[in-house]
Amino acid sequence: MTFDTTENYVQRATDTIMPLYAIKDAVLDKAKNCHVWDTDGKKYLDCIAGIAVVSVGHCNQRMIDAATDQMNKIWMCSGSYQTDPKVKAAELLTGMCCGDQIFFTNSGAEAVEGALKLARKWAHLNKGPDCKEIIAFEDSFHGRTYGAVTCTYKSTKQPEFGPYLPGVHHAKFNDLDSVKSLISDKTCAVIVEPIQGEGGIVPATDEFIQGLRDLCTEKNVLMISDEIQAGMGRIGKVFAHAAYDYEPDITCIAKGMGGGFPIGAFLAKKEIASVFKYGDHGTTYGGNPLGTRLVYEVVDQIRQPAFLKNVMDTSAHLIAGLEKLQADTNSIEAIRGKGLMLGVDTVYDIGKLLGALQDNGLLATQAGAKSMRLTPPLTMGIAEADEALEKIEYVIKKGVM
Repeated sequence: MTFDTTENYVQRATDTIMPLYAIKDAVLDKAKNCHVWDTDGKKYLDCIAGIAVVSVGHCNQRMIDAATDQMNKIWMCSGSYQTDPKVKAAELLTGMCCGDQIFFTNSGAEAVEGALKLARKWAHLNKGPDCKEIIAFEDSFHGRTYGAVTCTYKSTKQPEFGPYLPGVHHAKFNDLDSVKSLISDKTCAVIVEPIQGEGGIVPATDEFIQGLRDLCTEKNVLMISDEIQAGMGRIGKVFAHAAYDYEPDITCIAKGMGGGFPIGAFLAKKEIASVFKYGDHGTTYGGNPLGTRLVYEVVDQIRQPAFLKNVMDTSAHLIAGLEKLQADTNSIEAIRGKGLMLGVDTVYDIGKLLGALQDNGLLATQAGAKSMRLTPPLTMGIAEADEALEKIEYVIKKGVM
């Protein structure tokens, strides 16, 4: 029996892997910059990028060279020991953020968990032992671990996984009055995404995010900015809060910071971070030499003005093309987002649309109930944007669903 066909791979995966993702009928084999190929040799334009992860392009040569060099030195050590890559990555990230100190994690969910623990300890010491409540938002997404999933709105619709973390309340996104109705002397933190990713690519309004910052300051409540998907150059700035011009107390990052290597982090102002003491928190793999070496190489590329300009120029071109297609057809209902984090609502069934796009050589994902999410590598240029527009136009105009 052979195992080299797509059907055989799919069957083997069905037999051995838990059914937590819908298995696509393509087995990805290799990639370069903005394109991937499956085992049948078919080429796709990747507008998923691991869901906003592959920030500097697939098989980025600088990452390959750095990984090879670091793997010939040291891959792993206890967090008690410092390494040159870890310190350099910490200095690079804190130097561009309002957070003075950083803790490296393995993922975005772990970054959120650490942020929640830090906020609760800070409030316990500074506001009292009953100040442990957290405000999150409807249609939010913060991760799959228990603290993160409790803050994730849709978890309230999944009682089979309860009980969840107590003291978490959900306000309406972009509705400051709904936050005011929930905030109290027991509130320790508000956690917010500058752009809701899984909620359908919904950006915060400037008025809302600034009002939320002012409200948190007034009430002595910590503001946690979850920039796991929107950060690391995705909307034109290394840190998403810089694109909105506000300063969070704690910032969560992951995804694009590793360019495909699994790593995350949370940063905090020193007066907040200082409440953590030896043994309060930890991780085995977080901050490992290989991961932090790659973080440095990735973020050092992202932070360059020309790199960030390309993100915004390509975004403007892509949005203009989508708006033209919207005007030419009755198929696009809405276009949302910033930078290269875009959501497109169409009149079509989202599952059939994504399947038709894959058949036509473009990979995209669903966000929210009906949005097509486009989060390509940040190295996408005008040529690749035109390729994406051509494929989307073909599928929509030809009605190949």
